[in-house]
Formats: sequence, structure tokens, C-alpha cells
Amino acid sequence: MTTNHSASPLTPAKFCFIVLFVLIFFSIASAQNQRPNASPIPFAAQPELSQAEQANFPPQLLEELSAIKAAALSDDYAYRQIAHLTENIGPRPSGSLQAKAAVDYVAAQMRELGLDVHLEEVRVPHWVRGAETAELTEYAGQAAGTTQRIVLTALGGSTSTPANGIMADVVVVNSFYELNALGRDQVAGKIVLFNELFDKQKAAAGMAFMAYGEAVRYRGAGPKAAADLGAVAALVRSVGGADFRLPHTGFSLPGGIPAGAVTAEDADLIAHLSTQGKVRMHLTLTPQKLPDATSYNVIADLRGSEHPEEFVVVSGHLDSWDLGTGAIDDAAGVVVAMEAAEILQKIHLRPRRTLRVIAWMDEENGGAGSQAYTKDHSTEFPHHVAAIESDSGAAHPLGFDIRMTPHAAELLRPVLAVLQSFGGNVAMPTSYAPGADIAAMSEAGVPALGILQDGRTYFNYHHSAADTLDKIVPAELRENAAAMAVMGYALASMKDPLPR
Repeated sequence: MTTNHSASPLTPAKFCFIVLFVLIFFSIASAQNQRPNASPIPFAAQPELSQAEQANFPPQLLEELSAIKAAALSDDYAYRQIAHLTENIGPRPSGSLQAKAAVDYVAAQMRELGLDVHLEEVRVPHWVRGAETAELTEYAGQAAGTTQRIVLTALGGSTSTPANGIMADVVVVNSFYELNALGRDQVAGKIVLFNELFDKQKAAAGMAFMAYGEAVRYRGAGPKAAADLGAVAALVRSVGGADFRLPHTGFSLPGGIPAGAVTAEDADLIAHLSTQGKVRMHLTLTPQKLPDATSYNVIADLRGSEHPEEFVVVSGHLDSWDLGTGAIDDAAGVVVAMEAAEILQKIHLRPRRTLRVIAWMDEENGGAGSQAYTKDHSTEFPHHVAAIESDSGAAHPLGFDIRMTPHAAELLRPVLAVLQSFGGNVAMPTSYAPGADIAAMSEAGVPALGILQDGRTYFNYHHSAADTLDKIVPAELRENAAAMAVMGYALASMKDPLPR
């Protein structure tokens, strides 16, 4: 057989290949020369546990954590509880009959599990919604004899218009800077609309709470700022991500004037028309602030076997806004905390320290429940080993927002490894308390955690009529329950408490 040894011509494609090969070769060689003593690290290698981690989480405890996870992922307790809270009881504004029914129900369920239950009194605001209507009565290009309906809802803290409403021109601003630049002369006697957009791209990229923080400041402080310049009412663009002409309510610092949230579509309409000329609105909001009412935080203790005087808090808030039924905000947080105790009782595990389940009251309308707990228990905060709150929905849990020392966070690696099988192993350090109701404990140095959920769609429904049971995915709720139960039991049963 004859072999042809003649060289083939060097085509442009071959030349490019040779150049690319040489570049890659020298890049690798250079990197190796920079790390002459480095040994290869397996791509998916788990870091070895330190002696402290091994001592805090011996094999038996790790087996118990795995058993808790397995039990929670096959348990429908949390879903049955959230179904009752949202559909049988319904919306639970502080001071309402539904809030009272929810307190009684959660307390009874915890007693049924054998926990030591007590109700701690809280004086809460009692604000109730009234009539909510608005229409544009004058604007450029208006068809004779017509008005345009505006979809809106009152904000918590709003005062009332007269029963027949008010009529005023609307001025649109996009920031506090623009409001202040107008000054009293151009604001007094008018309705101010704060048209700050919710950043949907941030939300879609997993930064929904950053987007919320940028927009919600206008809901919180806008009405007061407008009132200080003589406005007769204030409106804000709803803080939410889904534009289905759905208004989102929420707390607003009382400014002494009517305050409401308009839908994103209606905010756009008013803003567009205002560039063409005067826009005049007839606005009717008739909420009432009734006398403060007596309500309760539900406290349920699963006493520790060795250190019952030390506490690990697992919690969510029981109150909700009134437009929907408060499923993702925050019946979900309450029921996964309840299930943390239910799982331990079901598989007969007793933590070394006391696991304290708390269903907070009045997170939404001022935080009276957490303030009362701080007043009654602050001297015990040195014995609160850790506190967890779930108040970011019920979507797939990615792990935890954590506020604690770096060393304390490092010690939790074995626990996060248990949660890795369903992706709940992120520990995201934060400089702020990862839950409004545990903020005072966090400020006092108590290690604080909040379940970190996939928040990309949370603000589509938050504080709106769409916050209902159908938004709960049972499998994801079970994952949240597993995250709460595993972490709660780990903190309550590890050998040494987390350092502060």
C-alpha cells in the first residue's frame, strides 16, 4: 500500500485552530506556573468539617436532621393549616374578628400537639376599609359628558374623604425631589400622585426585594410628605410586579390626608394625560380608624430536654391585609413554623433547647406584636439562642438570609448540607434583620435567620386581592416546612449555641 506523505496546505481554518491551541496551552502553563504547589480540587468536593462543626453536629444529630427533612417533605400538615386559615377564616387584619378567630385556631392546634401554649396580649390598631372610588372628571381630549374610572384602594393609615368625596387637580411626581421642587405653591390643594415604577427586571433577576425597597418608600412616606406641602390627598403607584389593573395596599405613615394606591395602568394613564394638560379627579375614600383592640401573640413552647430556659424562635405573622386572604403574606410563615413542632412530635424528637413557635400579631399595621414581645421578654434575649421568621412567601426556598457573625454562619454548614438535596443550602449574609418581627432580637445580638425564597413573583400578589390559597404550591410549601424544621431543630439541639 502506498502512503501519501505530502503535506496538505495550511488553510485559514487550520491556522486559526493552531493559534487557538497555542493560546490555550500557554494560558494553562502560565496558570500552573503561578500555582506550582496547588493540587487539583474536585469540582463538586464538599469542604471538610472543622472540629467545632463535628462536635456541634455529631452523626446522630445529622441523622435526626435528615429524618426531619424526609418527614417534612412528605407531610401535608402545613397545607391543611394554611387552607383553613385562608379559606375558612379568611383575611385577618389586626383588630378584626377573623384575626381573633385565627389566634384561637392556632392556639388550639398547638395545644393539640402537646405544646405549652399561652397568649400574650397586644393592643393593636383597628383600621377598616370603606368606599373606594375615583374618576377623572377633566382632562385633555375628553369626550363630552364622560369620565374615566380609576381603580384604586386605600392605604393603611389613610384618613377619610367626606362621604361625597373631594374634587381636585392631580399633580404627578416621580420622586421626593420632584415633589419638593414643586413647592407648596404648586402642591397645596391638589392630589399628588407618586409614580415610582416597580423594577420588574430586578425582580425577574432575583432581586425582587431590592425593587420593592426602592418603590415602597413612596407608599410609606409619600402621603406625609405631600400633606406637609398642603396636598389634599396622596396616591401612589401600586408597589407590585404584575400589571393586571390590580391595586396593592400596605401601611403608610399617617399624614392626616386620604391616601390610596392606584393600579400601574391607571398611574400610567394619569401620567400620560398630565403631560397634555390639566387632570382633575373626583376621589372618595372612607376608611375608619376604630379604637385600638386587644389581640394576642400566640406563643407555643416545645420544652427542651436539657436547657428548657434557652429558646429558639420559629415564627411567622398571623395578621394580613384585607384585600386577599393572606396566603403568601403570611399564613405560609405561620404554618411552616407550626409544622416544625408537628414534625418533631410526630417522629418523637425532643430538642435540647426549647423550640418556641410564635404567630405574631400586627406585623402589617405597625408591629405592635413584636413590640409587646420585646417589652415582655427583652431581659430574656440573652437566652434566645436564635430566631427564625418566614415572611417572604411560600415559593421554593433557596436557603436563609442570616444576620450573625461570620463564625456563627460557618458553624451552620452541616445543617445547610442537609438541605442541599432540594437546593435550600444558601446562607446569604445581610446587614438588616431578616424579619420585621425578629428585628429587636436581632438588634440585641440574637442570631437571626429568614427563609430566603424565590421571590421573582412574590410582589405580583403581595398585599393584593390575588394573595389567595391558589398561589401556594404544595410541594414548595413542604420544602419551606423542611427548611424551617431542620434549621429550628439544629439550632435547638447543637452542642453549643451559636456565638454572638
